Formats: sequence, structure tokens, C-alpha cells
Amino acid sequence: MNTADRMTSPDVVASLERRIEELEKKSKNTPDANAISMIVFSGELDKLLAAFVIATGAAACGMKVSMFFTFWATAALKKSGPQAKGKSIVERMFGWMLPGGFDKRKLSKMDMCGIGRRMMAREMSKKNVASLPELIEAAKELGIEINICEMSMSLMGIRAEELIDYPDMEYCGVARFVEQSSSSNTTLFI
Repeated sequence: MNTADRMTSPDVVASLERRIEELEKKSKNTPDANAISMIVFSGELDKLLAAFVIATGAAACGMKVSMFFTFWATAALKKSGPQAKGKSIVERMFGWMLPGGFDKRKLSKMDMCGIGRRMMAREMSKKNVASLPELIEAAKELGIEINICEMSMSLMGIRAEELIDYPDMEYCGVARFVEQSSSSNTTLFI
């Protein structure tokens, strides 16, 4: 059998087809070097600032950014104002303990009953550092996707109408985050 006959034999062709199929599967599972996923777990001001600084910086560099807010970070996205109607006693208690509004976010260190927060805000203003509401506005403009953990919302009695207005916000489960992070080159936990 000559070389040309061996190259076109059914076994060789089938083997090549299998190899091509395997390579195509592998290329589909390759993370996108231009995508970043973030788990935002903390609702503390300094950690939220860090999360949005990283997210907006990455998006400004042309990266696709998705943020998954869970547990205390979910409550941090509540807007100021009264709680939604129809909550159980436990859900109302969570609402009182986790009030809405970015001005209610405490620092993780040196909050000192709000003195540290005010000092931080003053220094940020003096040094032209964006505030949390400004960073969230920038995130909107840059098309950063925000996903909110449905389990956390349910657990803490947070209703969709209590959350900030954000165009690319979705309510989802952990499976959605796993799907996104598996196709991202980088995943961060804040």
C-alpha cells in the first residue's frame, strides 16, 4: 500500500475526524483571555469599592466583566427607602439589620461608628477618587454585567424592587456563575 492509499484509508480518515472533533471540543472549553468573573461576597464599603474599581478598570481595558453578588453583597445593592410589603417577620428583621443605601455601608476596618467612613469620603473627594455611586454609574456605562444570587435574595427576604436600578442586572443561581466563570480566564473573590 502506498502513502496516498494509507492517508485515505477509512481507519485513518475516521481517526483524523475524531482528533478534529476532540480539538474542536477543547477549543470551545478554552477560557476567554478577555473575560473576568467576580464573586462579590462582602457588603462592606472598602471591599465594594475595590470590586468596582477592579471591574471598571478591567472593562475600561476592553475586558468582558461579570460580577456575581451573593450573601452580604446582595444586601449592599439595596436602595434607600422602605422595605417591600408582604415580608415575614424574619425577612423584615433582615431588612432592618441590612439597610439599603450606599451611605449605610460600613468600612471593614476602622469604621469607628462612621467616623472612619466620613474620613474616607473626605479623602476620596479631596484626591478625586470615585465614590461607590460614581463607580456603579461607570460600570453601567462600561456594560459590566451584574448577577444577583436568587438564593441570597430569598434567604434575606430581598425583593427585586428593593435593589438599585441597573440595566445589565440579572437574578440567577450559582449555576449561571459557574457557567460564566468557566469561560473566563480570571475569577476573583471579594
